[in-house]
Amino acid sequence: MAKAQGLSEASVRRIWKQHNLKPHLTKTFKLSRDPQFVDKLRDVVGLYMNPPEKALVLCVDEKCQIQALDRTQPGLPMKPGRCGTFTHDYKRHGTTTLFAALNVLDGKVIGDCMPLHRHQEFIRFLKRIDQETPAGLNLHIIVDNYSAHKHPRVRSWLKRHPRFQMHFTPTSSSWLNLVERWFAYLTHKRIRRGTFHNVPALIEAIFDYIDSNNQNPHVFVWTASVDRIMTKIAKCKEASDALH
Repeated sequence: MAKAQGLSEASVRRIWKQHNLKPHLTKTFKLSRDPQFVDKLRDVVGLYMNPPEKALVLCVDEKCQIQALDRTQPGLPMKPGRCGTFTHDYKRHGTTTLFAALNVLDGKVIGDCMPLHRHQEFIRFLKRIDQETPAGLNLHIIVDNYSAHKHPRVRSWLKRHPRFQMHFTPTSSSWLNLVERWFAYLTHKRIRRGTFHNVPALIEAIFDYIDSNNQNPHVFVWTASVDRIMTKIAKCKEASDALH
């Protein structure tokens, strides 16, 4: 840009700084086109900000295709003046899918790893939730619109277990499910820099992280009201429409 405009690089940087422009940064987004967006938004945010009594609110989702990656050469450990290192290339040793249920109240997680993420595995995980939560409490389950969550056999199982109440986020709105924040922590703190020689080693690391999380859980507190979210979405739509 400096060359094209006949300016020095320092001048371009100074102009960017003056106008708070950061061309090296980008953010992804997608506006939901769900016709029931507002109703689903109010439903989910209501559970976060005004949870029902004598009930648990659980954010449930799958982190699919987690790869057991093994570096091709040993890395060097961190030492004064030098960060840790690892090779840019790796060997793949298979994948696993993590099913997780984040308790909004206390931040604890129920998790299980399975090779697939079909409706059969989802029912199996619902059974685990049923076993690991107090029997006298209703369970409000926040999930996305993945087809396995709405499979006829899943609906049949839910009819036989009425304490489970499903709440679906709007399409293209994964940011509404708090378990996604926990998945990001898992990726950043345990998986991304890990070295796993096989899938069992990866699963063991995931379970170790869940155990550590449950000993000292982090509670994610939702603070954005529906009106605040709708105002922000309206600004996004206005900006998007101005480009067309």
